[in-house]
Amino acid sequence: MLPLDPVTVLLAIIICIFLATVLFNQKEHPNYPPGPRPLPIIGNILNLNVEKPYLSFQELAKTYGPVFSIRIGVQKIVVLCGYDIVKEALVNHAEEFSDRPYVPALFDAAKGYGMAFSNGQNWKAMRRFTISTLRDFGMGKRTLEDKIVEESNRLVQTFTSYKGKPFDNIQIMNSAVANIIISILLGHRFDYDDPKLQRLLTIIMDNIRIAGTPAALLYNAFPSIMRWIPGSHKTIRQITDEVHSFIREVFTRQRNQLDVNDQRNLIDCYLVKQKEEKPDPELYFHDENLTSLVADLFAAGMETTSTTLRWGLLLMMKYPEIQKNVQQEIEKVIGAAEPQLSHRKEMPYTDAVIHEIQRFGNIVPTNVPHMTNQDVTLKGFFIPKGTHIIPSLTSVLRDNKYFEKPDEFYPQHFLDFDGNFVKNEAFIPFSAGKRSCAGENLAKMELFLFFTKLLQNFTFQAPLGAKLDLNSAVGFTSSPKTHLICAIPRT
Repeated sequence: MLPLDPVTVLLAIIICIFLATVLFNQKEHPNYPPGPRPLPIIGNILNLNVEKPYLSFQELAKTYGPVFSIRIGVQKIVVLCGYDIVKEALVNHAEEFSDRPYVPALFDAAKGYGMAFSNGQNWKAMRRFTISTLRDFGMGKRTLEDKIVEESNRLVQTFTSYKGKPFDNIQIMNSAVANIIISILLGHRFDYDDPKLQRLLTIIMDNIRIAGTPAALLYNAFPSIMRWIPGSHKTIRQITDEVHSFIREVFTRQRNQLDVNDQRNLIDCYLVKQKEEKPDPELYFHDENLTSLVADLFAAGMETTSTTLRWGLLLMMKYPEIQKNVQQEIEKVIGAAEPQLSHRKEMPYTDAVIHEIQRFGNIVPTNVPHMTNQDVTLKGFFIPKGTHIIPSLTSVLRDNKYFEKPDEFYPQHFLDFDGNFVKNEAFIPFSAGKRSCAGENLAKMELFLFFTKLLQNFTFQAPLGAKLDLNSAVGFTSSPKTHLICAIPRT
């Protein structure tokens, strides 16, 4: 390659700046959502808290209203804040807002396959298959409930082994919750100390954390530049390749042992569909889709539920009176018996606390991004086809129009004056519309059964002298900062 002289380099920089300025100064549609004026090349990055952009969205909405626009690099983004406008978009205009945008860090890994980040007929085929198969393997049924109860007993045994001494519960909780989705995907469970399980959990958690860092934001804004710059953003692809390699190894082994009359798990069901789809096996049920789908389900089925439970235990340590009230209700309704889903309707306070943990924990603060698949008018604003949309879940779960004390942990958000459980329409931690979480019912089962089992058996306390921090760590999901817990056995 010939060396470039300084004049050529300077000229190239000037041309880039000129083109970026022209691009940024292009006239928008007169009814395009308002927003802060972007700078050439970098857009509105300086207007954002790059570690927790959802906090900046809350502030920008106060100035520009519930529908506003920003630019990150050259990417135009429309942000929706507040339950009313998010519902209007994701429910009332569900079809128009049902696509996923091109996000380099995510697309480079999944390549548009699987369910979470695919579009069109491929996404519809994968989602139909996933929901149907989850139902077949017990989502919402007693068979899966028994698996969760069994896993919760193993979790209690592990907590008991610490004899009330401080420990970090992140890997333990991840392992317990992961075993539920693994039993559906692979048909078996792992011991908590299994090195293969621990490696998978570690790298998946690393990926989720890195996806929410400033480096990932810059990579998504300037992929052609950031690909050549060292940093944590470059490990996303490496980690994904390792996870995909494990999955391919598993389904290759299962394909060699496949019995169409004995479909033991989701992968078996997929491989049977793959056979049925021939002579055109590349239509939807091909190996690339299977690899990405299993990776999607494994990460989503483990991390968000585990993180919610960890928030729950941290909040019980922070608010011991609320913990005591939950335990009293458990004693009254369940006693020493095994918690069952049928108990939930008799336990309004516990149900309200679990809902409030989800609301306060705010696990996916910016939501998974959406994209318009056609021109649409929303509240008088014109949003063109192909626009990157952020329907902020933080703005929904902390909407003061629907929650009396949005910034506080307050279970009364879900209780009436007489202590009965009440639904709140703005409670949508699993998002809403066509892209809502396919595993919502599974997550609800897990949250109730794991949470009640743990509080039935332990009182959770902070280590002596520890200060409990309710601020979240940096990452794509909102997780508690690293902390230790003490699980004191109840007698």
